[in-house]
This record gives sequence, structure tokens and C-alpha cells, in this order.
Amino acid sequence: MATFKRRKAKSNVAQFPKALRPYKTAERSEYLNEEDIHPPVRRRRGIYLLPNAFTTAALFCGFYAIVMAMNLRFDQASIAIFAAMVLDSLDGRVARLTNTQSEFGAQYDSLSDMVSFGAAPALVVYEWSLRGMGKLGWLAAFVYCAGGALRLARFNTNIAVVDKRYFQGLPSPAAAALVAGFVWLMDDLGFQGTSLSWAAWAITLYAGLTMVSNVPFYSFKDINLRKPMPFIAAFLVVLALVAIFSDPSKVLFGLFVLYGLSGFGVYFWRWFKGKPVSIVQTELEHDDKD
Repeated sequence: MATFKRRKAKSNVAQFPKALRPYKTAERSEYLNEEDIHPPVRRRRGIYLLPNAFTTAALFCGFYAIVMAMNLRFDQASIAIFAAMVLDSLDGRVARLTNTQSEFGAQYDSLSDMVSFGAAPALVVYEWSLRGMGKLGWLAAFVYCAGGALRLARFNTNIAVVDKRYFQGLPSPAAAALVAGFVWLMDDLGFQGTSLSWAAWAITLYAGLTMVSNVPFYSFKDINLRKPMPFIAAFLVVLALVAIFSDPSKVLFGLFVLYGLSGFGVYFWRWFKGKPVSIVQTELEHDDKD
């Protein structure tokens, strides 16, 4: 009777796909999986170049303003602060348009704002006028600088609970424009800073203290530029640009003086109408009443 060779039973190893088969090493007797031999490589996190380039340019303008103030070129220092304002208004919009928002960009923008709208205006006005006042001068400059830092920190922590239509306190770019605009205008008119020490002192203190107040300032964030606008709006924009370029120092300082006072107008108007003066969690308070 013919005999047949029996087929050997297959090992359990062969039943697994090749990518998942255990491997036996020469040094160890236990089996290792593919992930143990070739661990997955984690991808490094990068940063978005385009919006952060605008933030870096704004930071450069703030640093340039400090250097120009040390060289007694106060007109160029003030213009650099206004240039930083324009660049600071663009980085966030560019990030939203290109969908490149990141936590790194938000933190980097706050640090850039501290230099451009906190330290730079304080140093510019101190070198231009407050130095001759002694202790009162540098204390006013420090109040402004500290107010800018506190305002930025509060903005980052309260961003989710504040009414988007208003800023809580004077925004730091507007405060910087108020201080730098005064220096630019007076320097353009030929006035010496030592003759306007008390005026510069009052404006610096006003800007610094208003930044940490609870006065609501309109943010213009509810204006949708993607919707069609009346023809008169385009004509008004053209008139505004013509007025600014005709005499930048006077027009810009006048506009930011009006904006710096507008918050108190909104404050008293809301108080007179019986509306909540605080803009923090206004929607939640309204829901609780319902």
C-alpha cells in the first residue's frame, strides 16, 4: 500500500500579513512587531510664513521707532508706529483669508504689539518731552507701558467673553496712535517737546489708564466688507484717503483723538439708555434674564 507524506502544519506566523508578522531577533528570543523595529516618525510642527511675516514687519517698525527716538528723529519714529498699526491690522486678516491661524501666531502677535504699541510709544514720548520732568516723566511713561501690557493680557484672556462689537478699554494701537500722533504733529509744527511737557504727560497718562479701563470702544468688527455697500460709502473712503494724504499728521491725530473720546460717549449713552455698561458676557447675562 502506497504511503503519502503528510503536510506539515503551517506556523501561526504565516497567517499574519507580511507587514504585521512578528520578527525574531538574534539577540532576543521574543518576537517584535513592525512598529517596535521601525517606530513611526512624528512630523515636526511648523509655522505659517505669510501672516507671521506681517507680524515680524510690525515688530521691526516698533524697534525702528525706538532706534529713531534714541537718535532724536521723532518724526520718523512716529511714522514707524503708524506703519506698525497698518501691518498689525493685516496679519490677522491674512491669516483668516488663507486659513493659517495658529496659537503661535496669536502669541507672536501679542509680543509684537507689546513692543510696537507699548514700549515704543512710551520711549518716544519720554525722549521727546517727558525726560525733562524727572520722576514724573518716567513714571507717566511707565504707566503707559504697563497699561499696554495689562491691556494685551486682558484681551487674550477675555477674548471669548467680550462683546465682539466693542473693545474693553482703548485698544493699544489706538493708544499708540494717540501718543505718537501728538509727537508727530507737534514736531511737524516746529514745537519743542520741553515746551509741551505737561500736555504730553496728560496724553500719555490718559492713553495708559484708558487702556485698562472698562470703557467700551467700537471695534468695527461687525462691518462685513464682503457685502455690497452703497456708492456713497466708496466716495467717503476716497475723501478720507485724500484728507489723510493731504496732511497726515493733523488728520490722523484728529481722528484718533475723536476715537479716544468716543468710548466715553458710548459708555454714557449705554448708561443713559439703561443698557449694561459692562461689555463682558453681555449675551450670557441676557440669556439669564430670559
